[in-house]
Amino acid sequence: MIKKLYALVCFCLVLNTLYAQNKLPENIFFKKLANGLDVLVVEDNSVPLATIVITCKNGSYTETPEFNGLSHLYEHMFFKANKDYPSQEAFMDRVTNLGMEFNGNTTEENVKYYFTLPKKNLKDGLRFMNSAIRFPKFDAAEMQRENIVVDGEFQRNESSPFYALNDAMSHHLWGDLYSRKNVIGNHNVIRSATPAMMDSIKNKYYYPNNSLLTVAGDVKHDDVFRQAENIYGNWEPSPFDPFKKWPLPEFKPLTKTDYFIVESNITRVPIIDINWLGPDTRTDIPATYAADVFSFILNQNASKLTKALTQSGLALQVNIGYLTLQHVGPISLIVIPNPDKVKECMAEVKRQIALFDSPDYVTDDQIETAKRKLEIKQQQEQEVTSDFVQVLSFWWASASVDYFTTYNDNLKKVTRADLKRYVDKYIKGKPYCAGLMVTPAMRASMKPEQFFTAQQ
Repeated sequence: MIKKLYALVCFCLVLNTLYAQNKLPENIFFKKLANGLDVLVVEDNSVPLATIVITCKNGSYTETPEFNGLSHLYEHMFFKANKDYPSQEAFMDRVTNLGMEFNGNTTEENVKYYFTLPKKNLKDGLRFMNSAIRFPKFDAAEMQRENIVVDGEFQRNESSPFYALNDAMSHHLWGDLYSRKNVIGNHNVIRSATPAMMDSIKNKYYYPNNSLLTVAGDVKHDDVFRQAENIYGNWEPSPFDPFKKWPLPEFKPLTKTDYFIVESNITRVPIIDINWLGPDTRTDIPATYAADVFSFILNQNASKLTKALTQSGLALQVNIGYLTLQHVGPISLIVIPNPDKVKECMAEVKRQIALFDSPDYVTDDQIETAKRKLEIKQQQEQEVTSDFVQVLSFWWASASVDYFTTYNDNLKKVTRADLKRYVDKYIKGKPYCAGLMVTPAMRASMKPEQFFTAQQ
């Protein structure tokens, strides 16, 4: 019976691999190992380099307030001592020996670690990555030093004029689930984190069946698959789905429009930020394509939004964007108003939003141009392979690799009716959060409380 079940599992893995492979470009290859590890290979022999990326479905979306920022701290601890390299000095000596460049990145929905090295060192690089991902030591002394380093990175973020507004927006937009969107974390949590807390993260999320290994560059996919099986094949999978064992809470819909004012002494101009809760890749993938097309059109100089705000002199800059995520991507409209015309600018912003779904707000030419330019942008993302693999990692975690490989085909299907559905479902007439950041002196002179409200 056990042999039959094992054969069935292997057969299913083969089918999954063939299904995924048929959708991929001719230079990209996919295989799922028996332990659940997804392996993606991008062949590009333009330079004799190889890039190795391990991506884990972890990030701020897994964090309760008590753990806020620790996915990012874990990323830093990844490049420290492990079973095979007993100190950071030993780790760094090996980095030098392999001729590597390395780094990591933490977002809302993934944490990734990447090495770029000469292709002749690929096997050693794969083994080096294996030591770090599977056998971290979380040395207490090293961690105490890194707590300060990560907290210093946090403080650098706080020095940006945009930080105070962004942080306030996150509190208003996400409410008691703020930590799930706050990648940088909390000062006290970061400073007081312990090795035991790092272990708890590892024991929840760091398993092959929750990870993607990507190898790209001057490599052969058959060779990479063979080496991945030899090196990572005995990595034990988790006996559970972490997202079923520790379900992620759903973000609550906004029930009313919310206005707030932030004072900052380091901003030089007033800034308006309006956010809606947008679509996600679990429940409304078609709207994510419409969001991309609509945002691209409105950000062009010829758009009605840009003309009404910047070319009229009411604003210095305007930008609208949408972040594609598995768990509610925000839609953000950012305006740098003319400091002397903030009230008039805000009134025009509201008038433009009310027109977003008008039949003549965008033209057929603008729709087709946007789709073509977004297709070109995706092609540009593939030009530098060491960067491209990080794009693939993002889509694997927040949608799927298929989302990326079929993106242009689905983008071409977007119609004017799709744009209207997107606007009507997520923007026009829907509750939003609106923030205005000003200096105390600006606030005293412009009296924004009189016009920056939901009642106006």
